[in-house]
Amino acid sequence: MHFPRKRSRLLYDDHLAVTAVTIAVVIVVIVVIAGLLVCCVFCIGTSTLSSLFLSALSFRRSLGTVSPELGLDRPNLSDPNRAPLFAVFLAMRFSFLAGLVAASGALAKTVQYDMSIGWVTANPDGEYDRPTIGVNGEWPPPVIKCNIHDRVIVNVTNNLDEPTALHFHGMFQNTTSFMDGPVGVTQCPIPSGSNFIYNFTVNQPGTYWYHSHYSAQYPDGLRAPFLVYDPDEPFADDYDVDTYLTVADYYHDPTPWLSANKFLTLFNPTGSEPIPDNGLLNETQNYKWIVEPNTTYKLRLINMGALVSQYIWFEEHDVTVVEVDGVYVEPYTTDRIYITVAQRYTVLLKTKNSTSTNYPFMTSFDTDMLDTVPDDLMWNVTGWLTYDEDGEFPDAAVIDEWVFLDDFNLVPVEKEAPFEPDTSITVSVSMNNLNDGVNYAFFNDITYVAPKVPTLFSVMSSGNQSTDATIYGSNTNTFILDHMDVVEIVLNNADPGKHPFHLHGHVFQVVERSEASASDEEFVVYDASNPGTINEYPMRRDTVYIRPNGYFVLRFRADNPGVWFFHCHIEWHLQQGLALTLVEAPLEIQKWTIPEDHYAACKAGEPVQPVPIAAGFKTKGVVALVFSCIAAFVGMAFILWYGMSELKNTEHEVAQVMGEIPLDDELSDSK
Repeated sequence: MHFPRKRSRLLYDDHLAVTAVTIAVVIVVIVVIAGLLVCCVFCIGTSTLSSLFLSALSFRRSLGTVSPELGLDRPNLSDPNRAPLFAVFLAMRFSFLAGLVAASGALAKTVQYDMSIGWVTANPDGEYDRPTIGVNGEWPPPVIKCNIHDRVIVNVTNNLDEPTALHFHGMFQNTTSFMDGPVGVTQCPIPSGSNFIYNFTVNQPGTYWYHSHYSAQYPDGLRAPFLVYDPDEPFADDYDVDTYLTVADYYHDPTPWLSANKFLTLFNPTGSEPIPDNGLLNETQNYKWIVEPNTTYKLRLINMGALVSQYIWFEEHDVTVVEVDGVYVEPYTTDRIYITVAQRYTVLLKTKNSTSTNYPFMTSFDTDMLDTVPDDLMWNVTGWLTYDEDGEFPDAAVIDEWVFLDDFNLVPVEKEAPFEPDTSITVSVSMNNLNDGVNYAFFNDITYVAPKVPTLFSVMSSGNQSTDATIYGSNTNTFILDHMDVVEIVLNNADPGKHPFHLHGHVFQVVERSEASASDEEFVVYDASNPGTINEYPMRRDTVYIRPNGYFVLRFRADNPGVWFFHCHIEWHLQQGLALTLVEAPLEIQKWTIPEDHYAACKAGEPVQPVPIAAGFKTKGVVALVFSCIAAFVGMAFILWYGMSELKNTEHEVAQVMGEIPLDDELSDSK
């Protein structure tokens, strides 16, 4: 679980690093030699190779004249004998620069993960064995780790009895929107028994995670951290060990069953979300984090849950926030953090000098997000900063009030003033029942319904019509964004609940965020003529929460063509349809080539007619025909026998009645 700082900067063994540098040097030498040879070919008509290299020995004297104003040698290109030598000089400089580029490319690596996704049995809270979705026969799934600029390949084999898909949460996917993962948006689901390859370059540092983006699948276990290491991070010298801590709510029942039987049902007209059974720390309980004294840890916090935001604090230890959602921020020290589903915080934690005491650390559900709090719900989860494994593990202290960091006030290291919007999208959140009795969620009275054909594929096939939002379907809630425009999203929350909203493909400036309304019957609505607090350098991140009946204003530059999902990351609310689609620079998207296995996934799930009847008889047909014929002949023989037998008896009885022969006893009695 821990990674020394040396390994956080380079995840591979030292001999691999030496090999990479050696390869880079070889590439530099080859490129330089190639450049010289090209120039020699160019110069061969003016001077022989021998005289060329001899002339190069006195390069500065023979090349040019002195530039008095600069004090530099300036080439005299009017002399035809000197032009070839100048070409050699340019080639050497170009070759050197090209070599440097090649060397930097050689240091980037390809990191591959082969993932066979299937069901395994797990019991992370120690209370209940249940099927969970694991990878390669194990659960939890593996943590993806790479350096910035590495290429990541995830080779998926779906061994589930249902479709699946993976989303790499927070990855920008520049020019690879088709690797983003949400079903119906950028891809078809991966059918059971099929393979699918995700292949993209990571050009952003920070803390991320990956999870299923098919149906309500990821709370059943298909989720894990995605960590990107950066040797040039601004606080690289401020910590000793790099590690992570995940928090999550946890359900004993499978989420598809909960969704169908407890949530999206006529018998839940208020839309009450299923209550989690427990909480987890690093996918377990009673987690003991073994620490060394007088050590600074870079701790990456990730909420991988389905519903509740959580408070996190470490007794008698402050933490300093240095990154949120992949964005470096100016250090901010606090004793308590509020982290919604899908958010990430990276903090620095300095341990104490003494090992005499183990200290509890806690996560606690935000119970305001639960419609009811069952008496048996364990909404506090305790772990320990373990200085002494043989020491006591005390209970956590009681907290009197919730005072925590407001992420709105964080300042990015790379500061940007508030953008001026070119286009504005205003949406209102609401929840209501439709004619089937089920409670749905809406943006502007439209609940999201995934199209049969992924929106990205519709972009690829629609030519100039791709800029018309209506072609993507009435319930995809699609907005078209022009390339490089500054886009503003104004979201008014007409719901008395908190919602964490996530934007794929971008980070955004959080320009404004209101407080909650004074009561459930009141609403705080955005008024452009009377703006609220706007920071000089707004916080940037990819997931932010809105307060009950409040609003927020987000802005970002549409500099990343693709089809991007914007949705509430409470998994239950996404199932209710709280999502919209942003089609960014569709004509730029059409210049891409989508891999064939993406189309194959769609073809595998295509509804088709039954196969034609085969010509001739199959074995079963022949056997059936033979036995049918035999049965027919046997039946006919039986009927013939029975009919003839009945006829003889009838003639006998008629003869007795006519007096032609003596009566039988039974016939005589009847008379």
